[in-house]
Amino acid sequence: MNSPHHKEIVDMALTEQVLMQNVRALSDLNGEATAETPLFSSGALDSVAMLNLITLVEEQSGIEIRADEVTLENFDTVTRILRFAGERAG
Repeated sequence: MNSPHHKEIVDMALTEQVLMQNVRALSDLNGEATAETPLFSSGALDSVAMLNLITLVEEQSGIEIRADEVTLENFDTVTRILRFAGERAG
């Protein structure tokens, strides 16, 4: 049985559904998060959660994310993350 604070990364292809599942697992947003919910600027995800999310994006999309690419423009919402990963994956 999972506690409300159980954090588990879901391992599948990088899709909105997978990102949303992981965002919910890494935050206390539960069902309140949408693809446009600010993740980092709102404080919903902390730096450890950000590292976990970046690792997930790298593994699922086959890209390597540089430190200078980790910006709110690229990572503050699920929509932005998917757009960034799609552009980088080519």
